[in-house]
Amino acid sequence: MGSHGTTAWFATSAEVDERAEVGPGTRVWHLAQVREGARIGADCIIGRGAYVGSGVVMGDRCKVQNHALVYEPAVLEDGCFVGPAVVFTNDHFPRAVAPDGSLKSASDWEPVGVTVRTGASVGARAVCVAPVTIGRWATVAAGAVVTRDVPDFALVAGVPARRIRWVGRAGVPLERAEDDVWVCPETGERYVERDDVLTELDG
Repeated sequence: MGSHGTTAWFATSAEVDERAEVGPGTRVWHLAQVREGARIGADCIIGRGAYVGSGVVMGDRCKVQNHALVYEPAVLEDGCFVGPAVVFTNDHFPRAVAPDGSLKSASDWEPVGVTVRTGASVGARAVCVAPVTIGRWATVAAGAVVTRDVPDFALVAGVPARRIRWVGRAGVPLERAEDDVWVCPETGERYVERDDVLTELDG
């Protein structure tokens, strides 16, 4: 077993570049790759075969499941979940070659990233087409293709992804309590909807 830092843990078959920063308590599993310049917070899990690109920034307590591809310059805030085989793209107009047929190099394009806000979840095999932002505590359903920003607390599904419900911090679909008020059946937390924006009610 290998490790960088004090208490991070890396499987022997994981490839973690020495120029990456990995926080304490983070575990990087077999055949995962973490590229140079990536900054991963504390208590994260990087699953088997996952890829974290150069310069990707990840907060604390994130989970990146098996074979997910998190291409730079993605940013994940604290507590994000990235399901198995999720793909975050990073190119507006992908081409292997230039118009003259020559092979493109890194200097021939400008990468664009996906941003995932605090507590959000992206389900298995979803594709997020950069540049998009997944809002706080939102949920992207398995297999969805996200081509535009996802609001806070939204549950989106489909191709292209559309909002089908609201969800709370627990990830459970909310139930309508009054005209503009929604409640989480699991935690009792209440939310208010105004102009297609959901916010938490104080207290």
